[in-house]
Amino acid sequence: MVTMELVQTHVERHSIAYRCAGQGPALVLLHGFTLDSRIWKPQLEGLSDRSKVVAWDAPGAGASSDPPDPFTMAEWAHTLAGFLDVIGIDQAHILGMSWGGVLAQEFYRLYPARALSLILADTYAGWKGSLPADVCRERLATCIRGASLPIDDFVPQWVPGLIGAAASEDVRADLSNIVADIHPLGFRLMARALADTDTRDLLPRIDVPTLLLWGDADRRSPVAIAEQLRDAIRRSELVVISNAGHVPNMEQPAVFNAQVRRFLDRQTFAATSRSAP
Repeated sequence: MVTMELVQTHVERHSIAYRCAGQGPALVLLHGFTLDSRIWKPQLEGLSDRSKVVAWDAPGAGASSDPPDPFTMAEWAHTLAGFLDVIGIDQAHILGMSWGGVLAQEFYRLYPARALSLILADTYAGWKGSLPADVCRERLATCIRGASLPIDDFVPQWVPGLIGAAASEDVRADLSNIVADIHPLGFRLMARALADTDTRDLLPRIDVPTLLLWGDADRRSPVAIAEQLRDAIRRSELVVISNAGHVPNMEQPAVFNAQVRRFLDRQTFAATSRSAP
């Protein structure tokens, strides 16, 4: 089944929008801030032949409702768990990009039995865990200021930092359209959650296979941060994607999808081998 159009459901006080494609082991896609489920179109189309691919709009993004203020990363993780309950998914491979990668880590912290594996793309151990304190403060201040800008000013300031020089005009246009629909409150709350989160204590305790996918030209989360995560997560591997910035799933979708497919196929083979008599 392919549902590229948005489906709406409710989790406690939240109205949650999501897209779903395919059947099989669940692959749950978590977008970054200023973005929503539309960034995952190449994955919904390209990975749904053997997986049930689900991409939500997190509370505070896309067609989902805004959360209350304040709202923490742990609260987003609990909401994600409730969302998966509502749509009938007990366990899943969790793929998170940027802010969504930090959410994936927090979800694992709170619900480790529900994550079959982690795929972390161009993310952080939280800003607090990966950036110097002064950089973290300046990023947060920039986001707070940006949330008050007119969209016509915000989009041209924000989008260039998300992509590498090789990004196509189509990718630039698609990202611009998505970023133009930001929720100012959701953006501020997500930025605050990133600035407050430090997962360094968690990383050595992650005990599921973990794939780190990174754009080589990522300026927001450079490859040095990927190496930090690789060195801390014992069952991890790092793949760097050439000619891609902070959103390699859009900039280099064929390469990104091939790496995700390879990783998931390996998990399926391992699970089959363990269950064989």
